[in-house]
Amino acid sequence: MNAVVGTHDIVLVTLDTLRHDVAVRLAAEGRTPRMAERFAWQERHAPGNFTFASHMAMLSGFLPTPAGPGPHPRLFAGAFPGSETTAQGTWTYEQADLPAGLAAAGYRTVCVGGVGFFNGLTPLGSVLPGMFAEAHWTREFGVTCREGLDHQLDTVADVLARTSERLFLLLNVASLHQPNHFYLPGASGDSLETHAAALEYVDARMGRLFAMLRRPSFVIVCADHGTAYGEDGYVGHRLGHEVVWTVPYGEFVIA
Repeated sequence: MNAVVGTHDIVLVTLDTLRHDVAVRLAAEGRTPRMAERFAWQERHAPGNFTFASHMAMLSGFLPTPAGPGPHPRLFAGAFPGSETTAQGTWTYEQADLPAGLAAAGYRTVCVGGVGFFNGLTPLGSVLPGMFAEAHWTREFGVTCREGLDHQLDTVADVLARTSERLFLLLNVASLHQPNHFYLPGASGDSLETHAAALEYVDARMGRLFAMLRRPSFVIVCADHGTAYGEDGYVGHRLGHEVVWTVPYGEFVIA
C-alpha cells in the first residue's frame, strides 16, 4: 500500500449485511457478472457484527480478516507500538483513523452513506460521516428505497466530477439490508432469496461505478457483516452467529 497511497484513488464499497454464502453462490451461478469480472470473493471474518462497530474498525484500519490462521498483515494501520499485523507493505499513519490519515496525505475524504448510521440526523448517526471532510446522505439512499444505489451513484458521479485531489471514497450500500423483499417480485417477506435478488440489483449497477472511477483506483468491495434469516432461530445481526461473522471480500486495481 505504500506504492498505492498518494498515486491512486482509494475506494471502499461496503455492501451492508451481504452474506458470504449468498455472494459466493451467485458468483458461481453467473448472477453477479460485473463483480466477477473484476475479482473473486475471499472468505473473511468481519471486524464487527453490526454496521457501527464494523465501520469504526474498518475506518481505523481493521478490514475484514482472512478466515485462515494468521497473523495477516493489514493494508492500512495507525502507528502504534507492538502491532503484530503491521508489515513492510502496510501504509501507516499517525492520526487516529484512516480518513484523517489519508487527509493528511493529501486526499479528499468523502462518504456516501446508506444505512441509518450514516444519516447525520442524530449525534450517533453523525459519528461515521463526521470522520470525512464531505458526507452525503438522503432518504433516497436508505434501506427503504429500492433504487437507493442508483441515487448514490448519481452523487458519486458529482463528487468525481468536481474533485481534483486524490480521493478516498466510502460508499455504504444499503440495498442488501432488511427490508429487501421488494427486489423479488411476489415476495411478502425478507429471505435468503430476496437477499440474493438485492445482490443482483447491486451487481447490475457495479458496472456504472467501476466505469466512472478515476484511473488509477484501488478498490475494496466487502461486507461489513452478514445477517441471519432464521438459522438456529436467529434473525438479523448484532449477534455471534457464523453467518454474521463470515463475510465476502474482494480488492482490485482499476488502471
